[in-house]
Amino acid sequence: MTRRGFLGGVAGALPAAQVTSPRATSGDPVEPDWQERMTVTVGPAQADIAGVSERAIQAAVDMVARWGGGTVRLLPGVYKLRNAVYLQSNVRLAGSGPDTVLFKEPSVSARLTADSDWYDQEITLADARGFQVGDGVCLRVKDPHHGGSTVLKRTLVARSGNRFKLDRPLRENFWVSGNPTAATLFPLLSGEHIVGVTIENLTLDGNRANNENLDGNHGGCIFLQDCNRIAIRKVVARHYNGDGISWQICHDVVVEDCHSHDHAELGLHPGSGSQRSVIRRNRLERNDQGLFFCWGVKHGVAEQNVIAGNRRYGVSIGHRDTDNVVRNNEILDSGEAAVLFRKERGYHYQPHRNRVEGNRIINLTRDTGIGIDIQGPTEGLVITGNTIRHTAEPGKRIGIRIGAEVKSVTLANNRIAGFAQAIADQRAPRQTGG
Repeated sequence: MTRRGFLGGVAGALPAAQVTSPRATSGDPVEPDWQERMTVTVGPAQADIAGVSERAIQAAVDMVARWGGGTVRLLPGVYKLRNAVYLQSNVRLAGSGPDTVLFKEPSVSARLTADSDWYDQEITLADARGFQVGDGVCLRVKDPHHGGSTVLKRTLVARSGNRFKLDRPLRENFWVSGNPTAATLFPLLSGEHIVGVTIENLTLDGNRANNENLDGNHGGCIFLQDCNRIAIRKVVARHYNGDGISWQICHDVVVEDCHSHDHAELGLHPGSGSQRSVIRRNRLERNDQGLFFCWGVKHGVAEQNVIAGNRRYGVSIGHRDTDNVVRNNEILDSGEAAVLFRKERGYHYQPHRNRVEGNRIINLTRDTGIGIDIQGPTEGLVITGNTIRHTAEPGKRIGIRIGAEVKSVTLANNRIAGFAQAIADQRAPRQTGG
């Protein structure tokens, strides 16, 4: 076959969706929908792997991944974690409902007392009490060149006194002059560069009162980085000193029927560059912010969620977050704003072409609260069919505020009541000729 003939044959091939009777073929991701795959149980007793720590769960995850995928089923119990459970591709992690609880042990922290260079794979602690081999740790230092913070996550794999070997090299300088620290901080469930994973039917408790803060760019009850085709269903994520569920540069993530509450920072955090997230029928309650679209989050849908009692914002949309739909949600008792379109550094960084439709925005806890706050030179927004209501004294609250730099926004069929000002359009009046 000529090269032209070969390329023509490839172009005419059936798409995966039209392959009706696939076979398991080496290297081909399109395969039969097998009725049964491997299942490994983990639990306090009468399980394939007996144990109530991350080590038992990790052993099961690795075993199932080794055999091509399947299910790790966690039996009822409280699993106390000193390190993250690192998920693997094509593994389903399923609990037994609210009786399956993964609980983060209290954190400890210590200063580093010896310089570690970027090529090193060890650290020395001033006080190693509370640290154990196998612990997950977060290493932080002030960068000597630009003054910013460097944050790494590693595992302690060997020790001699106060010296610990790490599972991976540092690849950053951790010099004493930058006040480096180590703390036993980690996500409860972590995934990097994995595909085809399901997490469902369990509770994750971050033990916020007894742990230092680790922000959602590095941690959370669930933290995912550079992943695809992830489903998170019927998960309770609570009390993390950081975010509830955070996914960064992850595509086709589905978060359904989850309850993310009482976190120090964000309930759900679709993070930088994430495409086509589906966020449906979740409850996001009593966080600093409920749903935070980070940088370049596009073509996502957030619908039928209850977003209630979040201290600052119910929904926040910003840097290059374009072409998303926020519809048919209940956004209740927000602090500063129920929906915020953040002001970014210039026109090309704004959250253009988003749609806010059919939401019930009820009550704002701050006297200066705003139902929908649109800032910066944003354009192409559609705000339609929303009920925006405050039921107590109006104070200085505003239903919809359109900032002075906003380029274009369509308002249609919104019902606004109970505010000092229903719509505050701060743009200069258009000049009319002559």
